[in-house]
Amino acid sequence: MCQNHKETSKNPSHFESISSSIEHPTHTEMLWNDYKNLIQGMRFFDPHIHMVSRTTDDYQMMAKAGIVAIIEPAFWVGQPRTGLSSFKDYYSSLVGWERFRSSQFGIKHYCTMGLNSREANNERLAEEVMEILPLFAYKEGVVGIGEIGFDDQTPLEEKYYRLQLELAKKAKLPVQIHTPHRDKKRGTERSMSIAIEHGLDPSWVVVDHNNEETVKSVLDQGFWAAFTIYPFTKMGNERMVAVVEKYGQERIMINSSADWGISDPLAIPKTAALMKQKGIPLEVIRMVTYQNAIDAFAKSGQIDVTDFESDFQLDPNAKFHGNSILRGGQQPVLDKNSLFIQ
Repeated sequence: MCQNHKETSKNPSHFESISSSIEHPTHTEMLWNDYKNLIQGMRFFDPHIHMVSRTTDDYQMMAKAGIVAIIEPAFWVGQPRTGLSSFKDYYSSLVGWERFRSSQFGIKHYCTMGLNSREANNERLAEEVMEILPLFAYKEGVVGIGEIGFDDQTPLEEKYYRLQLELAKKAKLPVQIHTPHRDKKRGTERSMSIAIEHGLDPSWVVVDHNNEETVKSVLDQGFWAAFTIYPFTKMGNERMVAVVEKYGQERIMINSSADWGISDPLAIPKTAALMKQKGIPLEVIRMVTYQNAIDAFAKSGQIDVTDFESDFQLDPNAKFHGNSILRGGQQPVLDKNSLFIQ
């Protein structure tokens, strides 16, 4: 059920420098029929997913698979933004339209705000973004500053990472760190060292995109360790099971980081099903796929679990700025009593 992929088959935009002598199992391809009964009745919280890149079909499948809440970090959209207005509109969509669109499928939407590391290298534009970022950091539904940190680990990336750590302190918000795809171990250590240098409590910092090389140090220093289950790169389902078997549930969380690339918005329920198959206790599964993400980001004061742990009626006629998700008399396809994806 799990296939191994050579280094050359990886998505080069997410390449990690890992010794060629180490064979890592990659993403486990699990069809719905393989796991639908295993996750019956479970709730999931995805603390890192880029829904601006996903379709309404994804929202429908996620809702039926038990995903009740998500966090959408501000991120790189695939090509450089050319002006401040692009950032303004993007940030506005995270606290506006996307939040509304998610609600129409019964999924509570939160976000983190930040200047991503790749665009930090455009100093002129980065300076302008830093002037408007505080205006969005205090918006309803914003649960942290992120995803921020390093990509190529340049001086400019460090400059704007440090500035955003200070913004997080001032706004009393958790931090969501993006660790680099290349030279990950050094970038992760550098990210944590700088956060500590700025006086951040590690329990307020989520270090994302971990792997077997980084997890021990992240946990030993008191940070939250997030893992991205991503096809061909980052972490596979079976590798994630092994990590949980070795390190347990404390300060570990799983996400999909599903975006505009080859990715899987159902990565969390699939991984939960594999954990159950492998004999991981249900409470451990619940912590790493649901509760730990809530505990980490609830420090923002923005998360109320009654928003997604109690049933509520959707209004298919609701509109946002005069627009709805419906076209030509369509109705949302959502049956919260069923986990079956048709």
